Amino acid sequence: MTLLKYFPALALAMLALPAAAQDEEPPKAVTVSGSVGLVSDYRFRGVSQTDENLAVQGGLTIAHESGVYIGTWGSNLAGWGTFGGANMELDLIAGYKATFNDVSVDVGATWYMYPGGFDNTDFIEPYVKVSSTLGPAALTVGLAYAPKQEALGAWYLNGASAAEGIYDDPGDKNDNIYVWVDGAAAVPNTPITLKGHIGFSNGNEGLGPFATSVSPTGEYIDWLIGADLAIPNTPLTLGVAYVDTNLSSRDTAYIQPSFSKGQDGTGSIADSTVLFSLTAAF
Repeated sequence: MTLLKYFPALALAMLALPAAAQDEEPPKAVTVSGSVGLVSDYRFRGVSQTDENLAVQGGLTIAHESGVYIGTWGSNLAGWGTFGGANMELDLIAGYKATFNDVSVDVGATWYMYPGGFDNTDFIEPYVKVSSTLGPAALTVGLAYAPKQEALGAWYLNGASAAEGIYDDPGDKNDNIYVWVDGAAAVPNTPITLKGHIGFSNGNEGLGPFATSVSPTGEYIDWLIGADLAIPNTPLTLGVAYVDTNLSSRDTAYIQPSFSKGQDGTGSIADSTVLFSLTAAF
């Protein structure tokens, strides 16, 4: 009889278990995330792809609990960035991400496409990224290698040939390697995150078909330092960053006038600049 007095309480507890389980939903097998944003200039590895003008950008990623993911990202283009006459870049991304003892390893590939342009300006670039966090700080080390392909070849040996549309070595293929380090650190008790980046490009010296190139001088360094402000109670983030490269006027002289705003041969689209951005994540 002593045990019987506990049965009502046990029964109520068992009835409450399903409700508690419903409050804690199991992780979803598939998650969808993305962002849209406006930036004052689209800089790809320190070089403007929008003729130093505004860009509207957005991306979408679908990830499975196994670590496999696919995604896409796009931006408008202008000037030198319009490889093959396209005014848009559309990237297709696929990869696999796994975490081992607080260290994330991400292996995948990006297919860079230029809709409205020519097929030989598209190229693929496999990558590997290793990331880790320590308190409010995060660090990522990455390596991307684009194997030999026409988009990275030196079809034009100089900017004059590119301006005239005369190929010096049509069909040439080359490769490119890019190594980078990204860092971020949240400022305690604030919505501010400090960020930094440094990257090293080595590979396709010169200009490919329709002036395509991810490392136009064959070798250079780009860097960024800035901060992001997450606007409380919104999905919005304001960003500001100083971007620069070690490319000098002498380094880029042989690929002018292509490598300048308006392609008029004056200045460089890899000069230092301050970028502003407004991004909404979902």
